[in-house]
Amino acid sequence: MALSTDKRQYFYSAGKRKTAIAGVKLFEGGSGQVTVNGLAIKDYFSGTDVENAVAPLRITEMKGTFDVEAIVHGGGKAAQSDAVRHGISRALVLINPDLRPTLKREGFLRRDARIKERKKPGLKRARRAPQFSKR
Repeated sequence: MALSTDKRQYFYSAGKRKTAIAGVKLFEGGSGQVTVNGLAIKDYFSGTDVENAVAPLRITEMKGTFDVEAIVHGGGKAAQSDAVRHGISRALVLINPDLRPTLKREGFLRRDARIKERKKPGLKRARRAPQFSKR
């Protein structure tokens, strides 16, 4: 869905991973600038999380054609990076449905449903039992 703000067309999509949620806007006719929560992506993420977040743009060879603006909350930095990647992928499919097979092959369109397992009564964590003492 193409929306506009300040007379710039953009495509919006949401991405999720664990408890992290990212709202991603892809602005048409951009210079490749990526911001996360108002900061440059390199200031917000560190290490491989930067490359992970913009991987869909790199794979589809559209790195310099869109400006990306992401608002992220919840989870840790790695999960937030994956949520941004998921949101960018979904927005790219809205722009050009022909990119779907490429992104699907990489696994960027599937929401990673693995979340933390709940703690069970009588255990220390989800599956960790208390240490057994014979005497």
